[in-house]
Amino acid sequence: MSGTETKKFWYVNVISFFKNIILTIFAIVTYAIIGIKACTYDLFVYLYNTITWRFAKGYKRLREPSNVLSEELQKTSSKTKDGKTYKYSAKTMAKLEADYRELLRDLQTTGATRSKEMNAYYFKVRDDNGKIITGAMNGLSKLDINAFLVNEGYTVYSIKTSPLINFLFKDSNFANPKMTTKELVFWLTQLATYLKAGITLNDAIKILGRQVSKKKSKARAFQAISYELTLGSSFSNALEKQGDMFPAFLINMVKAAEASGTLIETLEDMASYYTEMDETKKQMKSAMTYPAIISVFAAVVISFILIFIIPEFVKIYAQNDIEISGITMFVVDFSNFLKNNIVAIIGILAFSLLVVLVAYKNIKAFRKSVQTLFMHLPVIKNIIIYNELAIFTKTFASLLRNNVFITESIDILSKITNNEIYKSILFKTINNIVKGEKISEAFKDHWAVPETAYFMIVTGESTGELDTMMEKVSVYYQGLHRNAVNNLKSFIEPVLISLLAIVVGGIIISVVIPMFGMYDELL
Repeated sequence: MSGTETKKFWYVNVISFFKNIILTIFAIVTYAIIGIKACTYDLFVYLYNTITWRFAKGYKRLREPSNVLSEELQKTSSKTKDGKTYKYSAKTMAKLEADYRELLRDLQTTGATRSKEMNAYYFKVRDDNGKIITGAMNGLSKLDINAFLVNEGYTVYSIKTSPLINFLFKDSNFANPKMTTKELVFWLTQLATYLKAGITLNDAIKILGRQVSKKKSKARAFQAISYELTLGSSFSNALEKQGDMFPAFLINMVKAAEASGTLIETLEDMASYYTEMDETKKQMKSAMTYPAIISVFAAVVISFILIFIIPEFVKIYAQNDIEISGITMFVVDFSNFLKNNIVAIIGILAFSLLVVLVAYKNIKAFRKSVQTLFMHLPVIKNIIIYNELAIFTKTFASLLRNNVFITESIDILSKITNNEIYKSILFKTINNIVKGEKISEAFKDHWAVPETAYFMIVTGESTGELDTMMEKVSVYYQGLHRNAVNNLKSFIEPVLISLLAIVVGGIIISVVIPMFGMYDELL
């Protein structure tokens, strides 16, 4: 083989080598994107549809109160009759008896005195099966706690309180975490079903408390609600005393329902409300999660190429004394910088993200600026505005329909949304009400309120059917929000793939350019 043929043969092999690398990289990127999509968005949709179907099936069963309630009561009674019998040593029983005698003495003296404020009490009781149970609940006196526990069928041995017990269990967000939207929907649906079947409110709360017995914080809250009802407190007041566990919106709706005698209807309405709100939130998460995951994946792929692939090409060029310049030099320098400072870069990015999140949560002016920026971005602005309007109008319609005072309604709405732009609109609405002006004036000519929404609110005010019109506005913007989310999904995928292809393609081209110099030297 001649020298020229050898050079051509070597050149063809080099070209084939680089061609295979390029095809391999593109194949990895393409299939990785498909895999990420299948593992994130498609999996999310599948799980969401499955969970929704199962929830709908469970909800359908709840619509048959007689069967469900009879099964629930049968299960409860069977556990009592056929449950395991617990036995303890003579020493343990003697200790319990001593505690019991001490409790009796205490209940006849200081234990019978009610305090002005709630205290947390730690108790030790024994159930019908002989099992010793410990727990904590809030109350006004040991005598009240004892009466409540005895009424529940327990044998009470000790009830204690102390500053430490108060610290651990009284008004503690750790002890009483918030109810999730999913839990609220299930709880409200079941409670309404039990009440429609003729079960008293207190008994219904007790049944619900047994269903969450494995979650001690939730069970403790239901026990506290039952205790408040036993003392004669209203249901809304009992919910309010659980701190932040139940939303202020729900508490006010229950309060209005108690005044109007429509508790069951309100509970069902609240179940539907939180179901729709949960669906809206899931749409928002779905819209934002997929682009975020693809963006992170793209950053990882590009970083991998720059840190591990580019240096290998640099070694090949160095071995063949090939001079690199221009865009290739820029990519190589950036690769070296990334390789030498990757830990520092990740640390700075993580710290910056943490600072932004903390500032967004705690600094009102910063939060408002960020929200204003996002609400002016193409495509994204419609998703945010439609979502806020759908939640606002749906909540407002529910408040008006249940005869909650207009000033209280506006105050509740200002606490529901975290968007500072819409909060400022609501505060302006309160001022207009105080001045005797119309509600719609606060929404007039505001950049964050579409004209369609404004004119529909004006129409509702003019006809005296503001709650009905608000409901229609909510349905209208929920539909627009759903379409906007779907459009974003359709738009963002090709854009991200194209950007990834351009960046990766640019890097590959910058690596291929020196090959032409290699070819000239061979010739």
